[in-house]
Amino acid sequence: MSRPIRARIDLAALRHNHAIARRHAGEARIWSVVKANAYGHGLLRVAAALADTTDGFALIELDGAIALRSAGIRQPILMLEGFYEAEELPAFDECGLTTVIHSRAQAEAFCAAALPCKLPVYLKLNTGMNRLGLDPDEVPAVRDMIERSRLAASVTLMTHFADADGPRGVDWQMDALAGMAGNGPRSLANSAGLLRHHQTQGDWVRPGIMLYGSSPFPEQTAAELGLKPVMTLESQLIAVRDIAPGERVGYGGAFTAEKPMTIGVVACGYADGYPRHAPNGAPVLVAGQRCGIVGRVSMDKICIDLTDLPQKVGAGETAILWGEGLPADEVAAAAGTISYELFCGLAARVPVTEVN
Repeated sequence: MSRPIRARIDLAALRHNHAIARRHAGEARIWSVVKANAYGHGLLRVAAALADTTDGFALIELDGAIALRSAGIRQPILMLEGFYEAEELPAFDECGLTTVIHSRAQAEAFCAAALPCKLPVYLKLNTGMNRLGLDPDEVPAVRDMIERSRLAASVTLMTHFADADGPRGVDWQMDALAGMAGNGPRSLANSAGLLRHHQTQGDWVRPGIMLYGSSPFPEQTAAELGLKPVMTLESQLIAVRDIAPGERVGYGGAFTAEKPMTIGVVACGYADGYPRHAPNGAPVLVAGQRCGIVGRVSMDKICIDLTDLPQKVGAGETAILWGEGLPADEVAAAAGTISYELFCGLAARVPVTEVN
């Protein structure tokens, strides 16, 4: 018998979340962001599920873009960090990719390339996040260089919001953009911008985390936004035992029972992608009830407190680590992280099944 842990990917929920994005996008087209193996959900699986509804896909991995084309995906593909070496540009040309250009050096390499076909270009502008993007004084010359090269099929302006999910919002970056961008089509909104700041719609939006059923906002749940969980990580209890007051649980005896307790052992650990730093009390769903972790997360197992369950459970009972009935955002918050990290950290040894 195989180990009972698995991840279920609900493709109907994925399509539902895309429909929510479409509703908020207005007239803008949608780049579905599928970087990092579609946030751990499976690049080709997600692309196939959205192929009939999304306008394009966005990622950073060239091998992923090539895999999408090999799988028959014909929509536009946006490379969010562009090319890393000029030697990659022939593959961009062969696959018909849209490249981001975020620096003068990238622009110079692009303009020096001898490509047989023109490529669509997204010119990334630094409006205050200070990661990638052209600074205001660089924009006119770089844009002119690209347009004069006659290698760009089109030029779209893009930026990325630093605090669309927080108190600063986007107006300060929108003001910066207005002072440096000039005319042209735009791609601005991430999930938070799309859901909360409709002035960021532009011509193309770039939803990511919302497609996978998590909220970009710490104070607003995914359910409140109408989103459904796509990934459910579930396993089973493989042992149940009673312990007396004063007995300890797990490595280092990090948890000490203060009363008689019933402890369940779940076949899931940090080698499966569960966060090792999850503290005592982090929630796990058993028999529809939240039970808290006790003791340290180990490589293959976690222990949970079953004491207050209204009914007895035994080995073989399903335990949901996150997903349906237990939002990944809630688990992530308990572990001091974000759902993005939970999804992207799903280990290769965890079997994945598709539903719907």
